[in-house]
Amino acid sequence: MIDLRRLSHVVALADELHFARAAERVHLSQPAFSRSIQAIESDLGIRLFDRDVGDVRPTPAGGFVIDRARRLLFDARCLQRDVDLYRDSQLGDVAFGAGPFPAATLVPRVLAELRQQHPEVALRVEESNWAQLLERLRAEDIEFFVADVRDLPDDAALEIRPLGTQPGGLYVRASHPLAGRPCTLKDVWGYGVAGTKMPRPVRAVLARYLDLPAGQETTLALECDDIAVLRRVALSTDTVFAATQVSVQEDVAAGTLLPLQIHGLPALYSEMGVVSLRNRTPSPMARKVIECFTRIAAEVNV
Repeated sequence: MIDLRRLSHVVALADELHFARAAERVHLSQPAFSRSIQAIESDLGIRLFDRDVGDVRPTPAGGFVIDRARRLLFDARCLQRDVDLYRDSQLGDVAFGAGPFPAATLVPRVLAELRQQHPEVALRVEESNWAQLLERLRAEDIEFFVADVRDLPDDAALEIRPLGTQPGGLYVRASHPLAGRPCTLKDVWGYGVAGTKMPRPVRAVLARYLDLPAGQETTLALECDDIAVLRRVALSTDTVFAATQVSVQEDVAAGTLLPLQIHGLPALYSEMGVVSLRNRTPSPMARKVIECFTRIAAEVNV
């Protein structure tokens, strides 16, 4: 029978590659930690780490065990959490992430509804781009995130639930020199474009219409994950704002931002989805939040 506690010591040593730091991480003395590693190596009948002076490295066999150990420990933590929630009949608090456009267009409605229905539940929302949110998800700091999913890696460990698309475009303030007249993408790019981190398909389309050399990608004049900041810049300068229609609909209705009439530019959009870890059972509250996102996205997205 493999001892999960000793497996956690193996993972700690694999992360730290230093006996003293790993021992401190798991709150053991270094001699006790060393004995734990030796004991599991003896139980398994294989050497997990090579130990040179000042250097610790997993052996090939150790790498195999470490990968499996991470999955076993992850599943054990999920099981313990689910049992606790089931035993106590609790919804539980929830932490999730949101990319810039869902944060601006979906999250406010989702949070308002959840606060009305479940005022006793603590919610934590992290707003960032998909790459940083994916790191947070894999570190188990959040249960899921909502973002544009086109650049996500092809990873069997990820589960993606589509939420539809939000059409997008390029917008300028009413007094902009390009407002109200046809223009080209090159005309637009001369004023500088502000937007969030663009997915590869969008960058490829823009590079083609800008006639950039093969392999050269487009560069935004201002890249930021905060839609409110981008909006303020567009309203106060001649910077062009790349945004989804839903995120600027109030400004467009008021006439403070206008969509540009760009000759020949294909439709731009954000393709949204809910991203979670495939082998992790969502908490009861996480399921409710995802259901809320799905329903509201159906009303807002295409």
